[in-house]
Amino acid sequence: MDKKEILRYMRTKSSVNDERLLAMIDSAMAEINSVCEPKSIYRIFDCEVTETALKTGGFEFKSSRLAKNLAGCRRVALLAATVGVKGDMLLRKYSGDGAMLLIMQASLASKIEEVCDSLQAEIEKKEGVKTRQRYSPGYFDLDITEQKKIFKLMDITKRCGITLSDTCQMIPTKSVTAFAGIEPAAEETDEH
Repeated sequence: MDKKEILRYMRTKSSVNDERLLAMIDSAMAEINSVCEPKSIYRIFDCEVTETALKTGGFEFKSSRLAKNLAGCRRVALLAATVGVKGDMLLRKYSGDGAMLLIMQASLASKIEEVCDSLQAEIEKKEGVKTRQRYSPGYFDLDITEQKKIFKLMDITKRCGITLSDTCQMIPTKSVTAFAGIEPAAEETDEH
């Protein structure tokens, strides 16, 4: 985890010199690293990208912004990651301490981003490809309900322990699903 990122999530200047605050962040990071059990999975699919949608795995994901992000891609990586249920347990543990709850929220947000970054690096290394910036349901014009399609395409609940609520929120809360386009130049040199 990156302290500057944690401070950014807290909407605090990254050059904070408050030793007490920095010590609380150190404590949160240590606790997260000692109890959380991150899990992640990915699958690569062939895809078709139009001006307004992504078509992959027998589903259509309507989003002009996602389509723009994936323009030119013929394959896409779908990924899912979580810090696990112990992340939610930490949030409950500190629910009565406003300052520590804020720090824990920001630290867990940093941790899930770290897990996703590592997964994306793993995809690139293992598959010999270059991926684009992640894009998740719930952002801009990609409706949160599109999560249902991603869950149908991948065995997320069984393999990562992530479930969907009736409103398509993921449980544990510090979980992510995302699309990462595979750069066409990389895929043209790929042998499969």
